[in-house]
Amino acid sequence: MPQPVNAELGQLSELFMLLASIAYVVALIFFVLDLVKSSATIGTLEARLAGEKAAPVLAGVGGRGSGPTAESVPTRAETADDSMDYGKGPRRGTARVAVSLTVLAAVIHGAAVVTRGVAAHRVPWGNMYEFCTTGAFLVAAIFLITLTRKDLRFVGSFVVGLVVIMLCAATVGFPTPVARLIPALQSYWLIVHVSIAVASSALFTITFAMSVLQLLQTSREAKLLAGKADRARFLRLVPSALSLENLSYRLNAVAFVGWTFTLMAGAIWAEQAWGRYWGWDTKEVWTFVIWTVYAGYLHARATRGWTGTRAAWLSIVGYLCIVFNFTIVNIYFSGLHSYSGV
Repeated sequence: MPQPVNAELGQLSELFMLLASIAYVVALIFFVLDLVKSSATIGTLEARLAGEKAAPVLAGVGGRGSGPTAESVPTRAETADDSMDYGKGPRRGTARVAVSLTVLAAVIHGAAVVTRGVAAHRVPWGNMYEFCTTGAFLVAAIFLITLTRKDLRFVGSFVVGLVVIMLCAATVGFPTPVARLIPALQSYWLIVHVSIAVASSALFTITFAMSVLQLLQTSREAKLLAGKADRARFLRLVPSALSLENLSYRLNAVAFVGWTFTLMAGAIWAEQAWGRYWGWDTKEVWTFVIWTVYAGYLHARATRGWTGTRAAWLSIVGYLCIVFNFTIVNIYFSGLHSYSGV
């Protein structure tokens, strides 16, 4: 006999989710403050260095051989270290506080996801509310795990901002009381299929943020080469556009492998549930569309030389397809996958 749903534990999960949302918002504020504070500090240092280099030139005016030399010409502040190592560059205390708050928020968020699953006696991704909250948790978790290898604090405001948006969408747009699964979802393939899909989508979320920054950095670099003023100073904390593109490409390749398994596992599950591997259901079609867009992105960049802004835009289009698939398709299109709980 199925175990009854634990409503009290479900309410505790919602409380944890609220506390996690508050912690994420505070972390977001600190990430934004870091961008503002650190970029202003870099601007001040640049002005001081420029003045120190210009002083010998002014002192020698009128003397023999007093023209400016290559060493006396002020140079612009470089972008962040392209290796993205923590050991280089300033300590940035505000960014450290932001990361610590993100860790705290992720721990509380994880507790909310786990208690939701325990309350329902199943994995906590059976409807849109649970998919959004679990997906947001994995976005934060993968971001923090990546931070142990690469210094991606520059993308923290974008990633944490997206996490906050996902939690708001889950709470405001898809509120669903804790309940048991419908029969169509009562399969171990739910664990395999949806967990891989959520993890892949989390990686795609991070590469989406990096692709947006790549476009902004590309525009900034072009303006600097043209001798224009540097008005986007916060991008001095961001690596070069090429470094962003290279890392985004590697992460997209990993996520694409996961999405391929998502497509395969979904087909196997469909055969067991409905007696066919493929039925051109709207959800199936858009899952394949996403796979096609990212396959085209990887192929075009690897073999056709699609680099720079074209690669970034393809990555962004792929992520917009994911958003469309998990929002518009789930809500407004009827089909065999219409069990989002909305």
